[in-house]
Amino acid sequence: QVQLVESGGGLVQAGGSLRLSCAASGRTFSLYAMGWFRQAPEKEREYIASIGGSGSSTYYADSVKGRFTISRDNAKNTVYLQMNSLKPEDTAVYYCAKAKTMWPRNSMRDYEYWGQGTQVTVSS
Repeated sequence: QVQLVESGGGLVQAGGSLRLSCAASGRTFSLYAMGWFRQAPEKEREYIASIGGSGSSTYYADSVKGRFTISRDNAKNTVYLQMNSLKPEDTAVYYCAKAKTMWPRNSMRDYEYWGQGTQVTVSS
C-alpha cells in the first residue's frame, strides 16, 4: 500500500507563489509517474501536471502551462508543484497521485493511489 501526503497549501494573494510537496511511501517511487490534480468547489477533479518516473518528461494542462512546474526528487520520494503567478481561479484542493506506470498520463483512470489533498486559496 502506498501512502501519499501532500503539504504546502495555504492562502496567498493573486500573483503570489506556493510550492506543494507530496511525500510517498514505498521503495519503488522512481518506477512510477506522478501527477497533480485539483478540484474546485462544485467542479470535477481536473488534471494539472504529470512527470515521468525519471523526471525527464513533464506535461501540463494548458491552464497552468508557463506558471506551474512539476518536479521530483526520487532520493526523497517526493514530488513537487511550484505554482507561480497564482490566480483566484487556481483556488482548489490539490491532490497528488501515483500512476500505474512510469509514463506520465493526464487521465485520472491512469492513477491508482491518491493523497488526501491540500487546500490552495488565492485571494483577489
